[in-house]
Amino acid sequence: MQPLEKLRVLDLTQAMAGPYCTQILGDLGADVIKVEPPGKGEMTRRGMGFRMKGDDTAAFLAINRNKRSLTLDLKSDEGREILLALVRESDVLVENFRPGVTERLGLDYETLKDVNPRLLYASISGFGQTGPHSSRAGFDLIAQGMGGVMSVTGEPGGDPVKSGLPISDLSAGMYLALGILSAYIAREETGRGQHIDTSLFESVLSLAVWETSELWSTGRVPEPFGSAHRLNAPYQALRTRDAYITVGANNDKLWRAFCEAIGRPELIEDERFVDNNTRMENRQELEAELERTTKEKDTAEWMEIFGEAGVPGGPIYNYKEVFEDPHTHERQMMREYDHPVEGKVKTLGIPVKMSETPGDIRLPAPMLGEHAADVLRELGYDDDRIKALRDQEVI
Repeated sequence: MQPLEKLRVLDLTQAMAGPYCTQILGDLGADVIKVEPPGKGEMTRRGMGFRMKGDDTAAFLAINRNKRSLTLDLKSDEGREILLALVRESDVLVENFRPGVTERLGLDYETLKDVNPRLLYASISGFGQTGPHSSRAGFDLIAQGMGGVMSVTGEPGGDPVKSGLPISDLSAGMYLALGILSAYIAREETGRGQHIDTSLFESVLSLAVWETSELWSTGRVPEPFGSAHRLNAPYQALRTRDAYITVGANNDKLWRAFCEAIGRPELIEDERFVDNNTRMENRQELEAELERTTKEKDTAEWMEIFGEAGVPGGPIYNYKEVFEDPHTHERQMMREYDHPVEGKVKTLGIPVKMSETPGDIRLPAPMLGEHAADVLRELGYDDDRIKALRDQEVI
């Protein structure tokens, strides 16, 4: 059994945030029907990322497993009729059109809630469905800039730097999945659906818990600190003889253990570093003192020393090294599925483990329109009608 196996989700999304949300739901058992334009499908399928053997990009394969694909011309009367039939039979509709587009298509929440009052209608956009920026196009980069992330990322005094991961896209996808599940629980009590609305801007801004606490408590505008932490020290990357290591000696007990472990007990009583406040005030001197010592040994040596001393620390992996670590495999964070064109496809594992109702990878990312006939038959369409819809390029 999977926790969401009774949930049917209509996925009208493309690119990153929306498909990531619906993949989370699919991993937990939901029947996700990915509705795409006939011909080329959604933008990530053909136009973004690296290709392997087939036409679909690796980026598409990465965020569209556990879904079925139905191609549908939503601008045609027949296509809209099919979608409305699906809405009647579904629990959730997820869309990431720019605000106003679904209304022009006659597929907005106010219209569809009359078709299915229990429908959970979930929207992701750049800036949300309301507000002065709601009509603006939004991408991860724009949201990172306007949400403050780029002002605190990178080295002090350096140029603006975005996060290496598309965190506004990914956080919006996770928040929307959380919102859908919360609304699903509420619907079990009330019997009523609702509109769930989040945005890249709000999602990434909500992650700024330390930065806003600094702004609102001190009046200072937060600045970038490189790998360092704005509240604790030392909590950062330090040079070793062959690379870098991260160190989390972020309280007095760990600070003392760290100084003993690196053979520098005199730093414990150094007035510049006697507590966290003085270590923060003298951060540059602290880093210089510590790197005088950490550069004397290789990262692997320090890892062994820190492990014995109980000091939090770790190497800085590239992604190849991440998947060479046995812990990654023990936690099943690299999986494989069989794809009809690509063969064995590596994919990230499911990060939440549940003892009784675990998520699973049941389906590969679908070929364009692969499940159109199956979905339409479930709605009562016969083979002749399905063929006619293909001939008319409705599907």
